[in-house]
Amino acid sequence: MLPGHARTAAPPSLPTVSPFAAVARPAGGRLLSIDALRGLVILIMLLDHVRDLFFLHVQVADPMDASATSPALFFSRLAAHLCAPVFIWLAGVSAWLYGAAGHDRGAVSGFLLRRGVFLVVLELTLVGFAWTWTYPPQVVYLQVIWAIGLSMMALAALVWLPRPVLITVGIALVAGHNLLSPLHFPPESVWHIPWAILHDRTWIDIADGLRVRTSYPVLPWIGVIALGYAAGQWFAASMPAGARQRRLAGCAVAALAAFAVLRGLNGYGQAQKWMPGGDALHTAMSFSTSPSTRRRCCSCC
Repeated sequence: MLPGHARTAAPPSLPTVSPFAAVARPAGGRLLSIDALRGLVILIMLLDHVRDLFFLHVQVADPMDASATSPALFFSRLAAHLCAPVFIWLAGVSAWLYGAAGHDRGAVSGFLLRRGVFLVVLELTLVGFAWTWTYPPQVVYLQVIWAIGLSMMALAALVWLPRPVLITVGIALVAGHNLLSPLHFPPESVWHIPWAILHDRTWIDIADGLRVRTSYPVLPWIGVIALGYAAGQWFAASMPAGARQRRLAGCAVAALAAFAVLRGLNGYGQAQKWMPGGDALHTAMSFSTSPSTRRRCCSCC
């Protein structure tokens, strides 16, 4: 979402005012690995959005229902869970790279704030109209563009934190937001709308004839973009490619292992329990259906 992953080396006079390490510029001026990853995610998202056509108009209420969905449809939908996390994490990485191109924290913060406001307005206007073709709207869905925009606005403030504190905040939001699931506020409460935006996936009645659906509660996504920004330093010129790959692979293995343990125990964060299926394949499908990703994996959820 950000143009900041051009690897432009900072001018010699900038290290005294910029907190960012210099980033080497490849021949094309872009990080091909980031472009390739974004392209792959777009292809996965495209497959998911045309799944009814691809699977010969097989209509199912929930493509992640392991007991009622074909394995091909299930796993194509499962792959779509990568879309929003990758886009938002890379937005954080790109924000750091934007700073590494010769911008200080103030410039990065201002750019994130402006871009975030733009994306929120875009979601509320053009994107919302494209979903409903109704004006004035009767229903507004606050989806992935909205979540990315608010996450950027939050990161505009978080970039001023020391990196260890930023990482701590990011991990706490990603790993700990399920602790807040029992907390709800009734519609008459002054906290109902803010909490619906931050954590609850629910309806907000704005006025007669206008309802808002918070399809993407933004609190965990703020953690994702914060961790992406913190990981931006791994793309600095001083970081050998092998070391960067080992760190990324290590984080991936640790996250998958933590998911496997928590899911296997049917414990923390597992409102929807897994259970053995009729065979190994359907057991694996049930095990893979994490409730958090099942509900918020791409813009059509």
